[in-house]
Amino acid sequence: MPVSSQDLLSHFRFARGKTIDLTLRPSYTKLLVELGSPHTKLPAPILVAGTNGKGSTIAFLRAIIEACGKTAHIYTSPHLIQFHERIRIAGRLIDEESLVSLLEEITAKAEPGQISIFEAGTAAALTAFARTPADCTLLEVGLGGRLDATNIVPNLVACAISRLSFDHREYLGETMHEIAGEKAGIMRAQTPCFISHQPSSEAQEALHEQAAAKGAKLYGEGETWSIERHDDGSFDFLSATRTLRNLPRPALLGEHQYHNAGLAIACATALPFPVPDEAFAQAMRRVQWPGRLQQLTSGKLHQHLEASQELWLDGGHNDSAGEMLGRQFQRWHESDGKPLHLIFGMINSKKPQEFTAPLLRWAESIETIYVDGEIPGFPAEELAATVAGMGGKNVAPSKSLHDALEKIVRANGNQSCRIVICGSLYLVGEALRQNGSTLS
Repeated sequence: MPVSSQDLLSHFRFARGKTIDLTLRPSYTKLLVELGSPHTKLPAPILVAGTNGKGSTIAFLRAIIEACGKTAHIYTSPHLIQFHERIRIAGRLIDEESLVSLLEEITAKAEPGQISIFEAGTAAALTAFARTPADCTLLEVGLGGRLDATNIVPNLVACAISRLSFDHREYLGETMHEIAGEKAGIMRAQTPCFISHQPSSEAQEALHEQAAAKGAKLYGEGETWSIERHDDGSFDFLSATRTLRNLPRPALLGEHQYHNAGLAIACATALPFPVPDEAFAQAMRRVQWPGRLQQLTSGKLHQHLEASQELWLDGGHNDSAGEMLGRQFQRWHESDGKPLHLIFGMINSKKPQEFTAPLLRWAESIETIYVDGEIPGFPAEELAATVAGMGGKNVAPSKSLHDALEKIVRANGNQSCRIVICGSLYLVGEALRQNGSTLS
């Protein structure tokens, strides 16, 4: 039987006994040199870090670039259904044959036990990108910034930092100043760095301090560029060098997506080709980023619903994501008052209290389930006890995603309602798999 990419990836999965290893080790840099130093040969690379919104920012950037008729290499993480989603070569998902070939090459050159799965995936992406023509390269930081495997790229045309929040504290620090300092590690001297407005003044100050120390050119939201939203959902982008009026409502749902769109538009000023106004408008209409306030309108899970019921997915999993999701729940409540029901699961390295606190007042019921990911999930019973103890209404554990969905649908009969699966990208990926969804 021919070897698969999954077989080869399992070789790296628990390298050094960890699923996350926040270091830039000589073994990784040595591997890249043996692969021909692909990180030095990327077309117009842009690196995006952040806690929330970095993937959406890249999705907007990709849409802008493609609306110009150009192509981009794109590296993001994590994936939802299959590993191939992390690597887009000139806009197309990497195929199995190409991924297997790259991983075999890496396996042959890597030191046994010294390369993590994220380093292997990053090395594969960088190698593929260096060997294929494109107009630019978009790289999403995996964790932090300063010591992330993506931060080895030397010749950035720009970098961006989206909204920062508390996440991965065991790796990045317990204060927003420490977290922002790690994220700011992607800044380069004399290289433009575009940043979203930070709700934390501590984070905002740390980013400015690091930019000054590194000699980076900082372009901050509310300082050198801004967005203004209109009542009809359209918005303006304003800066000293570009004014865009009445851009259409972003196809990605949520108030926060206006800020992610603004960050992408600001960053697009560093692209090595002109972007016409219409390309920005087209990008807002066409942008796609699965698993982030995504509605399922067909598929195996959707078939369980009554006609007036809606099924949504969101992979947010920290305090900031909970706040943004809570604001969307409030808008739904004020617009049509449909009852809201949650299916909630979370890996045990996260803090369920922080994520769910903004959601509980809007949820009529909550079914908790176990998330089966690379990092173990909280038991459904433990999550249920936690959420109920915070004042959640009608909270109960379920055996599975299918069981939770069936319970909610059965309890509501043919009544109109919204069901939101949330708390983990692993859970969202499982929902997409069970729904029979494919990503392309």
